[in-house]
Amino acid sequence: MSKQDAPLSKVRIIGIFAHVDAGKTTTSEAILYYSGRIHRAGNIDDGDTQLDWMQQERERGITIMSAATACHWNNHRINLIDTPGHIDFTAEVVRSIRVIDGAVMILCGVGGVEPQTEAVWNHANREKLPRLIFINKLDRLGADFQRVLGEIRERLTNTAIPITLPIGKEDKYRGLVNLLTAEALVWQAEEDDPEIVPLPAEMTAEVAAAREVLIDAICETNDELLMQRLEGAEPTVEHLKAALRAATIKEQLTPVLCGASRNHIGVQPLLDAIVDYLPAPIDKAPIQGRVPGKEEKITERIDNPESPFCASAFKIVTDPHVGHLTWVRVFSGQLHVGEYVYNPRTEERERVGRIYRMHANHREQVDSMSASDVVALVGMKSAITGDTLCDPENPIILETFNFPDPVIAVALAPSTVKEREKLHRAVKRLCDEDPTLIQKVDPETGELTLSGMGELHLEITAERLETEFGLTPQVSPPQVSYRETVRRLAEEELIYRKQSGGHGHYAKVKLSIEPLGEGEEGVLFEDKSPPASLPREFVRPIEMGARRALEKGAIAGYTLTDVKITLLDGDYHEVDSAAMDFEIAGSIAARKVARQAAPALLEPIMRLDINMPSEYMGTVVADLGRRRGIMNDMRMRNNYRNIDGEVPLSEARGYATDLRSMTKGRGTFTLEFNRYDLVPRETALKIIKERRAAGKIPER
Repeated sequence: MSKQDAPLSKVRIIGIFAHVDAGKTTTSEAILYYSGRIHRAGNIDDGDTQLDWMQQERERGITIMSAATACHWNNHRINLIDTPGHIDFTAEVVRSIRVIDGAVMILCGVGGVEPQTEAVWNHANREKLPRLIFINKLDRLGADFQRVLGEIRERLTNTAIPITLPIGKEDKYRGLVNLLTAEALVWQAEEDDPEIVPLPAEMTAEVAAAREVLIDAICETNDELLMQRLEGAEPTVEHLKAALRAATIKEQLTPVLCGASRNHIGVQPLLDAIVDYLPAPIDKAPIQGRVPGKEEKITERIDNPESPFCASAFKIVTDPHVGHLTWVRVFSGQLHVGEYVYNPRTEERERVGRIYRMHANHREQVDSMSASDVVALVGMKSAITGDTLCDPENPIILETFNFPDPVIAVALAPSTVKEREKLHRAVKRLCDEDPTLIQKVDPETGELTLSGMGELHLEITAERLETEFGLTPQVSPPQVSYRETVRRLAEEELIYRKQSGGHGHYAKVKLSIEPLGEGEEGVLFEDKSPPASLPREFVRPIEMGARRALEKGAIAGYTLTDVKITLLDGDYHEVDSAAMDFEIAGSIAARKVARQAAPALLEPIMRLDINMPSEYMGTVVADLGRRRGIMNDMRMRNNYRNIDGEVPLSEARGYATDLRSMTKGRGTFTLEFNRYDLVPRETALKIIKERRAAGKIPER
């Protein structure tokens, strides 16, 4: 079925999400195989998957970049985005969630609900995404469908309801029961399609009870079916499926399925569920945005080809063959090659040079794009992640993306002087692709630093500099991205005066600084100066100077954050005062007042999730204490223990090696940024001493 044959009601735009190693890419490959998109499902261990195409992905067996493709099932077109499961690549998850209509959450039948599962689930909650849950790897030792279902209801949602039940357990797992039809499906070895068999006698009571619970849950979301149920009549399967679809789209119920993707068990029922229960674009509310220049005015776009064109740029990629590619989700309207789109952020019109439909890193050139398409464009030179591209005659700005701040950094030095410019260009290109990579150049030393979400994130970025750009920079050991803040209110009045013949320089400012309240973050600036004291054109330069000073820190050269700067008063001279004078005065005053407000260092505190055999529990917990870490919760999974704790990032460097050593290679862990917290006094003094020796602390 071609794209033109798929009306909007038969389109599904979905994302596949999971914690690392839950079988996400294997499931995506199986979906492509059964839908006829590929003729052989790739294997992560063999490094021949379609969607994990980067060299680093195939070498490491993990997904690093989200990949888009499309396939067809039961006369429906499914636009599918496969995302990374590792916490370091959260940006890929955040931007994918914003452009899909429904999600498939994959959980490991052994690992259950893991940290990235919860993180992605919370992102999906914020976007109000309808979801299916697929409990995978039920053929593995230690897999337990009911235990994982309990974790889902306890830690994710109490709306989870099984629509299939597994037949067999662990190495005897061989199929499933469809609870709506009461059919038993069994997959034989080396066979793609299941065989319908009689319901196993030992499961009769379990299936009957689970089916009653499912039907009751569906009927409670639909008044008409509920009346039938109360009158003793059982609704038809078709009516139950229609009601379950409506309940899933409204997030009243979350269907749960089971399977083992590597053995292709349960993949066809999952495809059926995607088509049957996840929304089409027309089932979603129209996308809303603001009118450029009239930010208070809200407008919307209906998801159909007749509406004015509107698309969201969610990914920027530099392709070695076609150059700058901008991936977009088209929410409304249609556009042909050669026509123009408008970018409200840059206030520029740009011509669409080419349009590609993507299958991982393979491209299929097409002449047009329309509502519900996920495509890549050539010609959008100014677009960045989160930009809106729209009809020049009907502009709209969609909500932009919010990405977490990087918490760890490395310094990059070119291997030769000639490579300096090439290195800076290459790093900029990678930062354009990934919003959670931030580059900075020290204006005094010329040192290039690159900040990211974790050690793996930075390690893979350094590898890409070599494989994609032919560069081998010297990379420093990872450095923690500390912050600074203040702990009390302070005020400072400053007069900046210079006289050197002719016009002089004069500016007087009075500033206060104080810590922000609970739930507030960043730097806030407020003007409370009397209207008669300063012309309004001098307020903005004062703010710019103050913010620039806070970026250089007060005690250790780290950026000051979570503070409020207030302009209390000021004075100017009719002849000698200029905007630059107030910018300088604001900078000096902010630096001085910050030093009087009990400045303190903040360090990133990471959420640490550890899985290990029970016999190593004591050793691991004792080691966590030595790292200034704490244990918040502990769960048992057969002979394994799962610790949910916290640890400062500075104490977690090299933890992978240490944990392997303590558990004889059997322990695994994940780190996820949680919050910033005060650094203990002794540790802070040591950091400040090291920074002073390295010349990183600004002069007083």
